[in-house]
Amino acid sequence: MLNSTSSTSSYFVLEAYLHVGTLRYLLFMLTAVIYMFILISNTSLIVVICMNRSLHEPMYVFLCSLFVNELYGSTGLFPFLLLQILSDVHTVSRPLCFLQIFCVYSYGSVEFTNLAVMSYDRYLAICCPLQYNARMTVNKAVTFIIVLWFYSFVKFLVTLSLNIRLPLSQ
Repeated sequence: MLNSTSSTSSYFVLEAYLHVGTLRYLLFMLTAVIYMFILISNTSLIVVICMNRSLHEPMYVFLCSLFVNELYGSTGLFPFLLLQILSDVHTVSRPLCFLQIFCVYSYGSVEFTNLAVMSYDRYLAICCPLQYNARMTVNKAVTFIIVLWFYSFVKFLVTLSLNIRLPLSQ
């Protein structure tokens, strides 16, 4: 629901959040523990891949990209979710809403594009095992990752820039 003061509303009222009373502190702690687990596990996996020279192979570089994307996606979602769990008034400003939309959708786009590139990597490893090392080097893997992140951000940035200009319905 929108603030109905004008056609360009400044905030949204999130009516889907239920009043859970004192259980919100338990829900906050559970969500915070999940978020911390995501941060610690993905960061430790990234550090292990970066520090261990034997893991500097294309498949592990793609996995590292997935772990970075998990950090990006969870950081785009969890802090605001934690804030809303503790809040009595569930509102979100329009710019923050669009920022969170961008983060969540670009996270999904990077995830699926990265999985598609990983499937191509596995295809080369299975179907062309003798030529795999010549066709898929670490430099090519890094190039694929840069292109897929850039593509995902630009693709959704264009979509979001077109949607920001639209008036919101009352």
